[in-house]
Amino acid sequence: MHTVETEIKIKGVYVSFPDKNSGDEIHALRDINLDIKQGEFVSLVGPSGCGKTTLLRVIADLQQPSSGIISVRGMTPHEARLKKKYGIVFQSPVLYDWRTVRRNVCMPMEVIGLPKKERTRRVDEMLEMVGLMKFGKKYPHQLSGGMQQRVGIARALALDPEILLMDEPFSALDEFTKEKLHMDMLDIWKRTNKTIVFVTHNIQEAVFLSDRVVVLSPHPGRVSAVVDVGIPRPRGLNSKDTPEFSHLMARVRNSFEGV
Repeated sequence: MHTVETEIKIKGVYVSFPDKNSGDEIHALRDINLDIKQGEFVSLVGPSGCGKTTLLRVIADLQQPSSGIISVRGMTPHEARLKKKYGIVFQSPVLYDWRTVRRNVCMPMEVIGLPKKERTRRVDEMLEMVGLMKFGKKYPHQLSGGMQQRVGIARALALDPEILLMDEPFSALDEFTKEKLHMDMLDIWKRTNKTIVFVTHNIQEAVFLSDRVVVLSPHPGRVSAVVDVGIPRPRGLNSKDTPEFSHLMARVRNSFEGV
């Protein structure tokens, strides 16, 4: 039997910082313990202020924990970041207006000095994966919000990271665009076998996409529950119409504490 390795190990993580006005200590995260397996799709779900983005930033080495340990295949988050283990997709795609779609996707490869031939091959591969091959010469302002976010995903995957960290990437999109991107995201995940950590406040989104949903509750941010999503894959939009899906949504919703 094949044993799936742990990709990210989070043990006893606390994050605190002083309030700018009162000087009192704000406890953003308290005693977070979580193992994320290789190739797993895990969502962090919770209301505003529960620390889900803070936890993602700590994993990404964009913020330091006050105490506790995070290891990524035995490395610190800093070592993992330096070795290009992460791809990050933010809530806003953060594209460069003066660069075409191709040159936006290409940028991380330019920064590390990949040869031009390799850059061209990778850009072609990424644009094909996100369905934007015909839009390579367009500029961001010529694209819809959903298409811009696909460019952001393509850029995050350009260096072939092992882990994709996504911070509410679809929250600003309309429901129709969001549903299309959900299906695209599941297809990309299946094709690439990345480990994905996905932040959202949308319970339906979390259940539909994930293997497991980690429920965070606020004041301070803590893990209230970890819900296994046993809905078979591949999933279609009709998966949302099943009693099992409704039951899982209710389990996640009822796991919040102190909201």
